[in-house]
Amino acid sequence: MKDEVCVASGDTILMHYKLGSQNGAELENTFDNAPIEITLGQNELAQNLEHCLIGLPLHERHVFLLDPAQAFGYRDERLIQRIPLAEFPPEITPHVTAMIEFQMPNGTTLPGVIQAIGPSEAVVDFNHPLADCPVLFEVEVVEIN
Repeated sequence: MKDEVCVASGDTILMHYKLGSQNGAELENTFDNAPIEITLGQNELAQNLEHCLIGLPLHERHVFLLDPAQAFGYRDERLIQRIPLAEFPPEITPHVTAMIEFQMPNGTTLPGVIQAIGPSEAVVDFNHPLADCPVLFEVEVVEIN
């Protein structure tokens, strides 16, 4: 009998995954599209999600329930900012519940959700949308390189 091949640290894998909340809201889902390729240990996936992959065999779906500390953490009120409307690019018309990517000084982008709009400023929440939530991580490894 041949030993079963399982995911190990440093492997490059093709996988399908679904990430969402327990109430059914999906953040990401690749099961209806092409699988994604990641190399474990390269920070291409959150460390706690990557840890779930270690030891998984090929072609089996697994579902993991991660508490907020294991997933996207807890809400941090310091990540709710008031941003002057004059700082929004002219092509963006902010509205409540809109998710907007903000350009950071170092060139990276940071998504924020507009919570409120006043006469001169918008209240933007930079917490992850699934902060404070238990997260379901469903995964199927389709290839290990």
